[in-house]
Amino acid sequence: MSGAPTPTEIFDRTVEEGERRLDQSTLELASTSFIAGFTIVFGIATLGIVHTLVEPHVGDAAKIAGALTFGIGLVFLIVGRSELFNENFLDPAAKAVDQSGSWLVWPLFRLWILTLVFNLLGGGLFVFVFAVEGVLPSGTSSALSTMAEDIVHRGPRPKFASAIVGGALVSLLSYLLQAVNSVRSRISVAYLVGFLLALGPFDHVVVTALHVFFGILFGAEVGYGGLAQTIVIATAGNFVGGIGLVTLTHVAQVRGARKSNSS
Repeated sequence: MSGAPTPTEIFDRTVEEGERRLDQSTLELASTSFIAGFTIVFGIATLGIVHTLVEPHVGDAAKIAGALTFGIGLVFLIVGRSELFNENFLDPAAKAVDQSGSWLVWPLFRLWILTLVFNLLGGGLFVFVFAVEGVLPSGTSSALSTMAEDIVHRGPRPKFASAIVGGALVSLLSYLLQAVNSVRSRISVAYLVGFLLALGPFDHVVVTALHVFFGILFGAEVGYGGLAQTIVIATAGNFVGGIGLVTLTHVAQVRGARKSNSS
């Protein structure tokens, strides 16, 4: 397509964005991550509301309707430039690979730890707000509780595999956002990835943990032990999918292109 950036140009944009994220002050990073945490709750709550409203009429197809609305939450994140934990994989890691003389290990871990903690804190506090009786339409709590039970009661292997897919999807979103030039294109890409993420549903540690927390507050047959296990497994799977599959392969692609151009 005419005007489309090359893989090397996309990678250069990715490195630039990674540098910006790594250079954030602690206050900026904590605030941005907190905002992202409560913003994504809009998508989760909307998914539950729509699923509840349409299930009596369309049955299992309500899952598709819910996934279509969850994508709105990811659009809010991308347009507002707030950042989820997994979304901070590709860009900063690309900067670390591109940086000569240092792998930026501490800046990366600082970024990831603070993002995850404040994503969960911001999202968890907003889940408390939505869980107040009367905020959500009747029946929504039951739908969200069932989703939480489905997440927790999956075995470790499918949970881990689902998180690999979720990690790959969100890191792919980071790459695709650097490949487009307009706000409209960014919205479209974010919405499509959000739809796919919810349709699985494929585990993204923050989204999945907040799903489960909704279930706990609404009386689902899940506990904080199940929530903790879900966070650990989803985080590990997200790293494998986001760093191992998407980030490293795109780094290899660009290095191959640069080597070919220099020979």
